[in-house]
Amino acid sequence: MPNLTLRATRRATAGLAAAALVAGLAPAPAYAHRSGPLPGHRLTIEVLSSAPDQVTGGDALLQVSAGTRTRLPDVRVTLNGTDVTSAFTPDPAARTLTGVVEGLALGANLVQARGDRGPTTRLMLRNHPIEGPVFSGPKQYPFLCRTEQAGLGQPLVDNQDAEGMRVRGPDGAVIGWSRDCSAQTRVDYLYRTTGGAIAPFPTDGSVPADLASTTTLDGRTVEFVVRRERGTINRFVYQVAMLAPLSEAVTGTPGDPVWNQRVIYVFSGGVAIGHDQGTVPGAAADPAALGLGYALIFSTGNRTNVHYNLVLGGETALMLKEHFIEAHGVPRYTVGVGGSGGAIQQYVYAQNHPGQLLDAAIPQYSYPDMVTQTIHIGDCELLEYYMDVTDGDNPRWRDWENRTALIGLNASATVANPYTGQPGSTECVEGWRGLTPLALNPQWTQLDPRWAEMDPPGVADTVHWSHWDDLKTIYGVGPDGFARTTTDNVGVQYGLQAVRDGVITPAEFLDLNAQVGSWVPQAEMVQEGCPFEPATCADPAQFDPWSSRNMNLSPDGGDTPAARARGDRAAIEAVHDAGLVFTGDIDLPVIDWRHYLEEQLDMHNSRQSFVVRQRMLDHDRRAGNQVIWFTDARPDVAFDQTPEALAVIDEWLANIAARPWRGVAGNKPELAVDRCFDTLGNEIARGDQVWDGILDDRPAGTCTQLFPIYGTSRTVAGAPFTGEVYACKLQPVRAAIARGVYGDWRPDRAERQRLAEIFPTGVCRY
Repeated sequence: MPNLTLRATRRATAGLAAAALVAGLAPAPAYAHRSGPLPGHRLTIEVLSSAPDQVTGGDALLQVSAGTRTRLPDVRVTLNGTDVTSAFTPDPAARTLTGVVEGLALGANLVQARGDRGPTTRLMLRNHPIEGPVFSGPKQYPFLCRTEQAGLGQPLVDNQDAEGMRVRGPDGAVIGWSRDCSAQTRVDYLYRTTGGAIAPFPTDGSVPADLASTTTLDGRTVEFVVRRERGTINRFVYQVAMLAPLSEAVTGTPGDPVWNQRVIYVFSGGVAIGHDQGTVPGAAADPAALGLGYALIFSTGNRTNVHYNLVLGGETALMLKEHFIEAHGVPRYTVGVGGSGGAIQQYVYAQNHPGQLLDAAIPQYSYPDMVTQTIHIGDCELLEYYMDVTDGDNPRWRDWENRTALIGLNASATVANPYTGQPGSTECVEGWRGLTPLALNPQWTQLDPRWAEMDPPGVADTVHWSHWDDLKTIYGVGPDGFARTTTDNVGVQYGLQAVRDGVITPAEFLDLNAQVGSWVPQAEMVQEGCPFEPATCADPAQFDPWSSRNMNLSPDGGDTPAARARGDRAAIEAVHDAGLVFTGDIDLPVIDWRHYLEEQLDMHNSRQSFVVRQRMLDHDRRAGNQVIWFTDARPDVAFDQTPEALAVIDEWLANIAARPWRGVAGNKPELAVDRCFDTLGNEIARGDQVWDGILDDRPAGTCTQLFPIYGTSRTVAGAPFTGEVYACKLQPVRAAIARGVYGDWRPDRAERQRLAEIFPTGVCRY
């Protein structure tokens, strides 16, 4: 059986299109679809706001090109037989008509264009509800509404069946329920004060005396007035913020655009298990970016501390960008910005929706994806429990730095442990502890008090609160009624490199692998103890930060090896097919930036930037479109390199627009190279060699020497650096010995027999 990794497939959801102009501002997105004869002939119709089969909300921005054989004034456009020509604005120089067509019916819609002579040009659109879905599959229920927290008031009533959030009238009586959490769209105005604060703009027609000004990226000095639009799309709360003319804030009448024709799509991180509409973070209206004239767009559906279904998240992002284009036209470009889960989204969405959503990306504190992180992070507490409890008398593990030999991640003898209060911790403890019950245990959650307003009563108790269930429309559901899981450690030889290097003894290696165990199936999991369930903390016996009560452990101290877990093959195939594993299939400008946080044992370990690069190299042997920047950080100093990254991206995209034949890598400006910086943001080194020694055997480059990279429990066990092997190919123990897998250790007869008992089906052959 081969190692179960992702088969590289591109999941484009729409055809490529030729360039077009909207109000002379920018080329049409790559997914714009042309219908009819080829360019230069009579008529074509293009969708500029979405793929033709992914239109949402009943409207679409269209462009009709008259070509050279048709008089522009003679062109007539119909929607399902009704003349809609009046919705279009002519551009005689470009010989185009551009406009938003409204009133599309759900499902199929026929748009036709006809000139004074010649055949009619047709384009079929498929319109979907603004509440979704488009392609993400069945909606998740129950679903907690947060429109009031977003400043949108109560959600709109959508049923009288006592399902969803209760909606109340002025007297407090329930007037209906909301399952989909829709809300009326609201527009208001903000301004920046001369003191640097953001404040509501007066609604009485006056101009604040402390109104600040700002200079945009294109050199205009304007009043710092922000137009903020909020509403719901695909059941999530969205926000669009951008500079607006002062006259618009005073009178409410739209004026000439002030924004710089560039969009930042803000992606946000965290970990959560869905069933929640989510809230809007402050970064969605960052004053620095707004002051430069960028439009900032954000949806709670693109915040991974709301959910981790990136099929749904990608759909939501496409819908919001469609809405933005229909309202403001096609931007010059859209760049993604966001850290952690926000970085994951940029890589995954750029892969799955090439040319549709992003033109460039600035992933911060990146991982390649979330789903393959579960492979090695799922080992964390198994190994920590072994070192703390099972083998707790071994003095080796009292030296915390020795733990890197098993977990691969960094460990420190000086960082204070949050659970003991004493010096000594690891990234597993400092960064990941608590993720095990949150992501894996369907019994455990921390409910918001607002669930008391959800009907039917107790509906939250029907949810299996796990990552697997959050994505059950992708992983599938097993015969036990629980979502299928990919968790697999059959044949994994924990600590293999450590025994090869002589860091642990063969006896310790054998004991570790006999006792480390695995996670029990979801259907067998029980409620957590202390500290996750505070009510249990009065009983010291309930202290279980490792979630060991949900582990398969040896019943007799290792004489009987603890059972390993086998991942569901259907789940592994499904997550691959859904595009949730980043395979390196990405071709746009990327500046992957992070603070170097290894010394703080932060969960955003630095190797992940290079995992992304290696996957890109594995995909097509090219990674010239990605540059990696590290900035040193201390707890009290953490310089933000993002503004510089935005400036470099702007220059990079301008180069591509001017010289498209050179491609992405061929248009890199001077500063679009690998770099590292000190804590104040001063450059230490730059160039193609600064990260040597990480993905190759060359001597360590300047940045590599200053910022060492660590591994994972699976790289210690012999797995590839790229970390995407869910279930390994197995080989008999005797074959592994013959291949020299154990280095200088040559197991004797008793040791070979013990290895065969621990690994009855064989050991991993990566």
